[in-house]
Amino acid sequence: MTAEKTSPLHAPMQQFPAAQGQLIVGGMPLTQLAARVGATPFYAYDRGLLTQRVAALRAALPPAVKLHYAMKANPLPALVCHMAGLVDGIDVASGGELKVALDAGVAPHEISFAGPGKRDGELRQAVAAGIMVNVEAFREIDALAAITRELGLPARVAVRVNPDFELKSSGMKMGGGPKQFGVDAEQVPALLGEIARHGLSFEGFHLFAGSQNLKAEAIVEAQNKSYELALRLAEHAPAPVRFLNLGGGFGIPYFPGEQRLDIAAIGANLAALARRASTEMPSATLVIELGRYLVGEAGIYVTRVIDRKVSRGQVFLVVDGGLHHHLSASGNFGQVIRKNYPVAIGNRMGATEKETASVVGPLCTPLDLLADRMELARAEPGDLVVIFQSGAYGASASPQGFLGHPAVVEVLV
Repeated sequence: MTAEKTSPLHAPMQQFPAAQGQLIVGGMPLTQLAARVGATPFYAYDRGLLTQRVAALRAALPPAVKLHYAMKANPLPALVCHMAGLVDGIDVASGGELKVALDAGVAPHEISFAGPGKRDGELRQAVAAGIMVNVEAFREIDALAAITRELGLPARVAVRVNPDFELKSSGMKMGGGPKQFGVDAEQVPALLGEIARHGLSFEGFHLFAGSQNLKAEAIVEAQNKSYELALRLAEHAPAPVRFLNLGGGFGIPYFPGEQRLDIAAIGANLAALARRASTEMPSATLVIELGRYLVGEAGIYVTRVIDRKVSRGQVFLVVDGGLHHHLSASGNFGQVIRKNYPVAIGNRMGATEKETASVVGPLCTPLDLLADRMELARAEPGDLVVIFQSGAYGASASPQGFLGHPAVVEVLV
């Protein structure tokens, strides 16, 4: 594991203000919020910041482009309900997520379902609900045709395309080369023929080249290539393209040295693509699908200091939360080079007495490390450690059953 002595190079965490030494979340001082929640550790998501992020993004995007929320980033039902009132649609990745989206009141015609291993039961749910299935395999065509006959309802489908290019500089590549996601671009014409043969309701294409990208030029290049590929594939489609999901991939800064994404450049390029689509694919609506970018910076993870230990000169703040709640902040079980998320002592904001300390959890493994030798305000038992950038892929993406500790609480404030 690599050591980082300080965190001055993190992008400034200015979304949450501070007053009288306290971080303010949802208009409430952190210690008051902790008392309201009733226990630590917990995740808190600020609904005001969620609203502001969507509004700022809308201002940068052309009105013709629809905005979808990828629920996998954070499926907390209360948060999904809030997001449903802000975005144009929801993208789900399981039957369970579909239920949450429908319960949140999202219009079925604005829900899409992606994933490489959809079970027949989930496909039946999708057809019965009237949502759109992003087809990722020839097998799904046969299953959907049978379900259409069984239910007497038309299956709405788009084709998820595995493109012949990657999103450069992405944290996770979702397309290009051999992938379990989508149908290889060269096989799509044959798949479109099967859709036509079975009489399914074809609506468009879904392309998602990668995620967690902080380089606007890479996202612009991927969106342009995705559009051109969809335009070529549309020549083989059984009906005009009505839906073109260009994916997302917008990143947020987690680690020292990372800078925020230039949304203006991406918005300008999408405006140009929308103008082209108005003549080249006049029936099509362009969509971008974002998860982390919409919710990641609006959330914090809060854990309380249980003990302060000094071992051979190194300070350890032992807290009541850890990798079982926030796997990514700990370094994903040591499978990647670990870097520190932005961290602060949330009830000692602006404190002048600093020290270099490591924040460790209660689990019986050295991998339970939330901050490695960071410069923090001097903390004592009872103080509250805050991990920023925690609104996405936190509680639901962590092994909460690991070692039998209590589950984490989540609140929307």
